[in-house]
Amino acid sequence: MDRLVYTALTGLRSQMAAQSTIANNIANASTTGYRADRVSFDRLVLTGGLETRQLAAEEVDDFDRRAGTIVQTARPLDVAVTSDSWIAVQATDGSEAYTRRGDLSVAASGVLETGDGFPVMGSGGPITVPPATSVSIAQDGTISIIPVGGDAKNPQVIDRIKFASAQGSQTSKGLDNLIHVRGGGILPTDENAKCISGALEQSNVNMTQSLVDMIENQRSYEVQANLMKSAKDMDESAASVMRMPS
Repeated sequence: MDRLVYTALTGLRSQMAAQSTIANNIANASTTGYRADRVSFDRLVLTGGLETRQLAAEEVDDFDRRAGTIVQTARPLDVAVTSDSWIAVQATDGSEAYTRRGDLSVAASGVLETGDGFPVMGSGGPITVPPATSVSIAQDGTISIIPVGGDAKNPQVIDRIKFASAQGSQTSKGLDNLIHVRGGGILPTDENAKCISGALEQSNVNMTQSLVDMIENQRSYEVQANLMKSAKDMDESAASVMRMPS
């Protein structure tokens, strides 16, 4: 009986985690470059007595790596990576992380940032853009500017966006929506990576599938809840049979 309760409880916890993940994906369906989270459930292991029971654990430890749809914006600082590579950025803790979010802008300090405020990495660290009348990004990520008062026919190259390849490396998605190398470290530069200027990669969340998943997950939750109720009813019935008549 006790094992049945633990099994049902574990199922409820797992379904709640899955529902939270699906809801988060739906909320980010319009977030530029967002990659949908996936939830996985460890198997419940029951060996021997209660003292050796291991409850299942659930965590969002993977994400959908498929690319999103690319849309044209005509904005010079918008870039969409057309290969499997990632844009290198500086995470909050100072480490190098990776994203597909290409809605770039120049902060007041001159640092080139993504739409969520992470500095974009270049050949020697975060890219700083000097005062300029225009900024352009080439297919290989090379950034050129026309300095204030400069000749519009002679743009100056200031840096190149670092595009990193994740092939052969183990990566995971953090709570900051950035991709990190498991165990630390950085990804190698992909010299062959290409991007499209004036375009953005959209979220790869499939809204229709997400809504279907939410409905199916809710039904699974109800099954686990009914299992808990059945365990309670069985326990009460057993207690009633064993009760001594007065």
